[in-house]
Amino acid sequence: MSRQGFFHVGMLAALLSLAGCASGPGGSIYVPAGGSARAPEPPQTVEDKEVPQVWRKSEQTESREPEQAQRSNKPSYRDAGDELSPAALSLVRDADNLLKNGDAQGAIVRLERAQRIAPRSAEIYFKLSEAYVAGNKLGPAEQFTLKGLSLAGNDTRLQRAGWLLLADIRRARGNVAGASQAEERASAL
Repeated sequence: MSRQGFFHVGMLAALLSLAGCASGPGGSIYVPAGGSARAPEPPQTVEDKEVPQVWRKSEQTESREPEQAQRSNKPSYRDAGDELSPAALSLVRDADNLLKNGDAQGAIVRLERAQRIAPRSAEIYFKLSEAYVAGNKLGPAEQFTLKGLSLAGNDTRLQRAGWLLLADIRRARGNVAGASQAEERASAL
């Protein structure tokens, strides 16, 4: 047999073996829509029949609400940001000193460490934003200010400071309309 003949025989064998894999002993694996072939129902235990499990909150019954009422009255992180731990506070003070001495990059490093210690503290995000402004990195400064605003919660003092900081950053970036919107939000508080 020639080389081309071996190639044709090999291809035919591969094609037939693939065609054989596509159908099982019961025929084709294709089940037409609306066909009579139905999958059997999965077996159910006695526990499944008595109490159906509900996985979605929207499908839960009223009996779960008293559990939520028993939770602590402490505000969630959306209502108020984290308080600064002594370690984070020390890092913020170090960063303030570095900023006063003109070392914006050193301040950013300290504040990023403080942010890892207290990741939900709006004050740290605002300080990070100020450090990025001092380093003339206005893009990250705006993003950190927005993150700090999202964590400020109901603290109007922090919110006002954040919106004014955002207005200054946007103005420095040339976004006058965004700056005026931020100032309006600050004055509304």
